[in-house]
Amino acid sequence: MKAAIFHGPHRKLTVEEVSIANPGPREVLIRTAAVGLCHSDLHFIDGLHAFDAPAILGHEAAGVVEKVGDDVRGLAPGDHVITCLSVFCGHCSHCTSGRPYNCDHQDETQRPVDQPPRLAQGGRPVHQFYELSAFAEQMLVHEHAVVKIRRDMPLDRAALIGCAVTTGMGAVTNTARVEVGATVAVIGCGGVGLSAINGAAIAGAGRIIAVDVHPEKLDLARSFGATDTLNASDCDPVQAVLELTKGGVDYSFEALGRKQTAEQAFDMLGRSGVATIIGMVPEGQRIEIDGAALLYDRRIQGSNMGSNRFRIDMPRYVDFYLAGRLHLDRMIASRIGLDQINEGFDTLRSGRFARSVITFA
Repeated sequence: MKAAIFHGPHRKLTVEEVSIANPGPREVLIRTAAVGLCHSDLHFIDGLHAFDAPAILGHEAAGVVEKVGDDVRGLAPGDHVITCLSVFCGHCSHCTSGRPYNCDHQDETQRPVDQPPRLAQGGRPVHQFYELSAFAEQMLVHEHAVVKIRRDMPLDRAALIGCAVTTGMGAVTNTARVEVGATVAVIGCGGVGLSAINGAAIAGAGRIIAVDVHPEKLDLARSFGATDTLNASDCDPVQAVLELTKGGVDYSFEALGRKQTAEQAFDMLGRSGVATIIGMVPEGQRIEIDGAALLYDRRIQGSNMGSNRFRIDMPRYVDFYLAGRLHLDRMIASRIGLDQINEGFDTLRSGRFARSVITFA
């Protein structure tokens, strides 16, 4: 099969032929239909986070099941599926206490070291990214990385549910649990931020303030449910939020993964407010907050992939889309081929557009 190979940070991905194994016990072979280009992938390409090479990146994907291995339950060839990097074992303390997104037994969902690798090139293993590796024509994954969805859901839009929607909307509804009528600020209006805005609107937030530096993204944010927009290049976003809300928001969400904006998310809170950091802050960076502000019951927290229970959440997000409440059509800026992946990441670096999606014929 063809796949985009990661050879190390600060290097272009190269489209090459890779061998993929047949599914073993509890494994599923998927024909990839679409995969989104996400900032999480870009962090590894740009060296902000480390990953072994050679590897196939990509994790925001949807496709069609081609084969299943022994002992696979509830999946069959022809099923339409979304993949998720929150691969879970199903029996550790996190899984059994309702937090499968924090599963720490992923070694049980990987192939044993004495078995042939799932991915190889020239007889040598190719590393699998988050047990998915979606920048390829096919994926071979554990059954606990997959959820079956309705066949009337377009797969290019379903791919976005695999990360952006689950991360952004989940941070609002699962992690922060925004209440009806609450005031919300979202910093960063890319795919994850727009999903947080959309999720806040669905949750019934009374006021949703979108913050970005690109006017076109702020215009897009309004179509996703933002009631107010702030261009951070024209104002101090913290002061502007405090003035708009007369004291600060109930909930803020940071969707960029930067130290400065994470600190701003905390600073724009009102009393008893909660800041949720969705973005991947680079390893080793410290976030600084005013300790005295904690006296007023303000909190800052992280969110791992929207605190998802993806086999429950993703089919619901599909229903929201098909009911016209989840605005995935507006999120896709372009559809490109696998051979255009580097140009797609250059576009993502520019920060001007929400999502590019690779589609496979």
